[in-house]
Amino acid sequence: MITIKSKEELKGYLGKEIGATEWQTITQEQINDFAKATGDHQWIHIDVEKAKQFSPFRTTIAHGFLTLSLAPMLIDQIFKMEGVKMGVNYGLNKVRFINPVPAGAKVRMRATLANLEDVDNNGVQVTMTLTYELDGADKPACVAESLMRFYL
Repeated sequence: MITIKSKEELKGYLGKEIGATEWQTITQEQINDFAKATGDHQWIHIDVEKAKQFSPFRTTIAHGFLTLSLAPMLIDQIFKMEGVKMGVNYGLNKVRFINPVPAGAKVRMRATLANLEDVDNNGVQVTMTLTYELDGADKPACVAESLMRFYL
């Protein structure tokens, strides 16, 4: 975890990796809880026995949106910015779910600062490329371009 003290210091990361998190295990319990919260009860996520028999992955897999929803928690492990009065999720430009995340797998996130621009009310819009790596896999689980606004 790094602490960024100013907008000028943040600009120094433009085009560079800000950091990476520790590995996080995605449990079946998390997957089941996400299914309950979202109403997405597709068997490939929650039916362990059916997944063993019929899934090409031979196990349940996390919802893509579950993986994506880890962003706030994981970004908090990578950096914090001093002097921020309020931060808001401004959305996403692009998301790709490249590789399934099997129950019990480990993921981590790498964040790269792709763009930075001033916005109204003493704010800065930060565009980050978030790469969710899957332990032991050649391809990432997810790559997303995330937009956040920090108001200083």
